[in-house]
Amino acid sequence: MQDELERSAPMPENDIQERIHGLETAQAVQTATQAGAEATQSAAMAGMTSTQAAAHAGTWATMAAGAAGLIVGIFLGLAIGRRSCERSWRAQSWRRL
Repeated sequence: MQDELERSAPMPENDIQERIHGLETAQAVQTATQAGAEATQSAAMAGMTSTQAAAHAGTWATMAAGAAGLIVGIFLGLAIGRRSCERSWRAQSWRRL
């Protein structure tokens, strides 16, 4: 019964202002927390995107370097093989004379 009387009794204006101030503070904290969470999520997404882009670029760079190495290797192999065949042919020709 006493609780009902306290609830229904008008509150002093100072108490109401304190409660309003407390609610405003809580709302401001909640807004700041939400903004911080969104900023953190945006930064994490940007980090993941840049990491993925770097990995993609690295993969293509490795493939390009491998392809260039393969082409150079083919031409080196042809040049060495041709030189080796010419020496072998000259040696056999000299023996025939």
